[in-house]
Amino acid sequence: MRRLPMICAPKFDPESDENLRINEPLMADWLIAFLKDEIVRRRGMTRAVVGVSGGVDSALVAFLLAQALGAENVTGIRMPYHASSQESRDHASLVVEATGIQMDTIEITDAVDNYLKFAPDADGRRRGNVMARMRMIILFDQSAKMGCIPVGTGNKTERLFGYFTWHADDSPPVNPLGDLYKTQVWALSRYMGVPDIIVNKPASADLIVGQTDEGDFGITYQKADRILYYLLKGFSAARLVAMGFPDSEVALVKKRLDSTHWKRHLPTVAMLSNTSINDYYLRPVDY
Repeated sequence: MRRLPMICAPKFDPESDENLRINEPLMADWLIAFLKDEIVRRRGMTRAVVGVSGGVDSALVAFLLAQALGAENVTGIRMPYHASSQESRDHASLVVEATGIQMDTIEITDAVDNYLKFAPDADGRRRGNVMARMRMIILFDQSAKMGCIPVGTGNKTERLFGYFTWHADDSPPVNPLGDLYKTQVWALSRYMGVPDIIVNKPASADLIVGQTDEGDFGITYQKADRILYYLLKGFSAARLVAMGFPDSEVALVKKRLDSTHWKRHLPTVAMLSNTSINDYYLRPVDY
């Protein structure tokens, strides 16, 4: 009896980014259409404001908004603290030059420091949260002044890691990047024409000299995204380790994901009726 040759499935490669690849032209068109629909059709507005930090996330949002609404209808706001690097300020200016959007600069140093006088013992984390919340106060107030909408810039990896200040970075009512992993943000940014110097620099909250996101995480965005992809698909940590992902990296990512779930929700309300908002009472579009 003749034996048929065995056909083996290709060995899984835990360092592959195949599952994170996107169709950049299609994604760009979809996000531009999303912004038009959410801002113009659903909310009846024609203008938007976005904080431009000099980082890749806010740069990409500025590029998308410029195409969705027209550069003349988008205002980017730089909100530096005295410790913010000159590089961040310069890169924010590069975004404005490349997109043609309007730009304002509002220093937050006095506002932040005047509060921190009452909290001289505040550590770096608390100070960073104060800065983030002050920036969001400014964005929402400027949007009220201009009669426009503030647009968020947080990516999916940051949100899953809880790497944002609650009621600050993730507060704007519209966010085009919230379902894009950081590696996908980089890919789309290159396609959209965000300057290479912005795309290729280490991601940083720019709170402390030399601080980087990946240094805070203890893992690179690329490695984290590969693991997050499978965790969100329902794979167990044990299965990921069996597939070849390092045990320590899987544990790190899973702990981050599990411990920050509360940050991705509105405040928990004590349910006292069957019309509790966002629990039972939902608009048809929310189902």
